[in-house]
Amino acid sequence: MNNPATASPPPITEIPLFSRGKVRDVYDLGDELLMVATDRLSAFDVVLPTPIPDKGKILTQLSVFWFKHLGVPSHFLSADVKDLPASLTRHRDYLRGRFMIVKKAKRFDVECVARGYLVGSGWKDYLATGSVCGHFLPPGLRLSCKLEPPLFTPAAKNDIGHDENIDYKTMEVMVGAADAVRLKELTLEIYSRARSYAAGKGVIIADTKFEFGVVDGKTLLIDEVLTPDSSRFWPADAYAEGREQDSFDKQYVRDYLNTLTWGKTYPGPELPADVVRNTRRKYLEAFALLTGKEFRE
Repeated sequence: MNNPATASPPPITEIPLFSRGKVRDVYDLGDELLMVATDRLSAFDVVLPTPIPDKGKILTQLSVFWFKHLGVPSHFLSADVKDLPASLTRHRDYLRGRFMIVKKAKRFDVECVARGYLVGSGWKDYLATGSVCGHFLPPGLRLSCKLEPPLFTPAAKNDIGHDENIDYKTMEVMVGAADAVRLKELTLEIYSRARSYAAGKGVIIADTKFEFGVVDGKTLLIDEVLTPDSSRFWPADAYAEGREQDSFDKQYVRDYLNTLTWGKTYPGPELPADVVRNTRRKYLEAFALLTGKEFRE
């Protein structure tokens, strides 16, 4: 396991910073971007002070797997250190395994969420209103029940705070009717393919979120894809309707934080060593099940 100090490497100053998110730093390469996944972990929209060793590498390499496996048009270009700019030579050891070079796309400011199971904020909305993001559902549904067909539930992007659930009509206003249809179709198609694949590996993808952008008039899948940070992964052999599920994602950390008297505002609490260790183990288990390979640093 890498030393947690690797989450705070020497700053990259050789190329311009394009943006800094909760867990990723993005650098400007002209027509391309360098996306660097750190070991930072956010929960309840707060970046926690304790990194998860190798988290950025695990998520990046899982995203690369999905981009290649799905074969859908995407922004992904390379994750090979030989394609890094020569100016970043001194950063290669840190960057290895945790970066992607991608096409610079004009992002749709909408999170495209596919929900295959009634859980999380969808479950809370259902209990309160009988609906999920404008989708009215039958009464009497149980927590974690399968939704067939899956629901498309967009959210407005918020790079600082929590994304805001919106209905489809609001999305149409934001991106236009034609693009709204296209993004919905792509989201449900990609989710269906990924869910089917994962089922064969013993993993339920309960829900996930995608981002899309445009390059040269073409709609591309962008950002990270189908990772434990952007999806709910459940072990299929432990699934049971009517309760919360075991998971391979950061829900484990959220559950721990919910036991604390913390106001879910900055600064977040330090994570104890066993929570860090178990979180890393869950991410590694998801990686191995889905890719069929053991993670290599």
